[in-house]
Amino acid sequence: MGRTLVTVLSGLLLVLAACGSGASSTSGAPGSAEAPPPVGVAVEPAANTADVAPRATVAASTEGTFTDVTLTASPGGAVAGTLSPDRKRWTPSGPLAYGATYTWGGTATGPGGGSSPVTGSFTTVAPGQTVRATLNIGDDREVGVAAPITIQFAAPVEDKAAVERALQVRTSVPTEGSWAWLPDQDGGSRVHWRPKEYWRPGTQVDVRANLLGTPFGGGAWGREDLTTSFRIGRSQVVQADVNSFRMVVVRDGQQVMDVPASYGTDSDPNRTTRSGIHVVSEKFTNKRMVSEQYGYDLVERWAVRISNNGEFIHANPASTGAQGSSNVTHGCINLSEADARAFYDTALYGDPVEVTNSGVNYSPSDGDIYDWAIPWSEWQGMSAL
Repeated sequence: MGRTLVTVLSGLLLVLAACGSGASSTSGAPGSAEAPPPVGVAVEPAANTADVAPRATVAASTEGTFTDVTLTASPGGAVAGTLSPDRKRWTPSGPLAYGATYTWGGTATGPGGGSSPVTGSFTTVAPGQTVRATLNIGDDREVGVAAPITIQFAAPVEDKAAVERALQVRTSVPTEGSWAWLPDQDGGSRVHWRPKEYWRPGTQVDVRANLLGTPFGGGAWGREDLTTSFRIGRSQVVQADVNSFRMVVVRDGQQVMDVPASYGTDSDPNRTTRSGIHVVSEKFTNKRMVSEQYGYDLVERWAVRISNNGEFIHANPASTGAQGSSNVTHGCINLSEADARAFYDTALYGDPVEVTNSGVNYSPSDGDIYDWAIPWSEWQGMSAL
C-alpha cells in the first residue's frame, strides 16, 4: 500500500510539472512580436544628382501611401505639386528653377502601419547663358488668314531640334502647318509657323513655347516659357494685278473694293512691286518715307506695310493722275486718299496681299515675312525635326 501511494503521487507530480511547463511557454509569445516593416519610397532624380534640367522627370513614389510630401528649393522655398488620387506619386506642378538645391521631405506609410521618410536632395543646372525669346502675336488679338506665328530669339540657337520639340501649336479646327527656321539678320535666330493653306476664319489658336529648361546648345538655355492665344478673323484678301492698274479686296468671298491703283514702275527692277503673297504687318496714319537713292523724303497718309523692303499700300495725291492707268511708284501701291483710308480701316495684321504679273518675284531679300513665297514642300524641309 505504501509503495502504491508513493507511485501515484509521483505520477501526479509529473503531470502537474508537464502542465506547468506548457503554460510558461504560452505566456511568453506577446513579448516576442516585431515592429511593422518600413514602406518603400523612391525619388527621381536619385539623391545627390547634380545639374538636373528644370524639365527633367522629378517625382516621389511609394509602395504605400504618402501622408505628406514636400520639395523645397534653396533659394526659392516650397515647390507647388500634385499628389496622385491614390496618394502614391507626387510631381511638381511645373518646371523647376535654374541653379537651385532641392530637398525632399514628408512621410509614407504602409498597410501594416510602418512608415518611411521622404529624403534626398539634388541640384539643377546653372546655365552660363539664358536666351530671351518673343512671340509676335499677343493674347486675344484677331489676325488675318495669312498671319505667321514667329518666335524671335535674342541669340543664335544651336540645338534647333531641341527647341522646336518644345514648341506647340493647338488649333480649334484641324490645321496642317509646320515650323521653319529662317535666316536672321539681327544676330539671333527665328522660327516661323504657318499653315499649309490660309487659316480658316474663326480658328482659335493656342501657342506654347516651353523654353525654360530647354537646352539651346553651346551652354545656352531658354530663359522663360512663352504662351499666347489668339483668333483668326474674317478672310480678307487683296488681289493686286499690277497690269490691271486696280486693287481688288475680297472679304469672305465677296468683293468689297475695286479701286484705281498705281504700282511700281517696271522700268527699274528696284522699283517694281514684287509678285507674290505679301502679308500686312503694320499700319500708320502718317508714315515718313525716305530714300537717299531716289531723293525723296515724304510723309504719306494711311500707310499699310506689306513688306520690309519699303512696300506699302498708301494714299499718294501726287500719283492721282496715274492711278488706274499706269505704274509710276517706287514699289508701293498708291491709292486715292479716300480709297487708302477705306482700306486702312479694314486691314488686319496677317491679311494677305496677292501681287501678280510684275515680273519680279517676292523673295527672302524683301523682308522678314516672306513665308508664303516659299513652296510648301520646301517650307517643311526648313523644320529642324
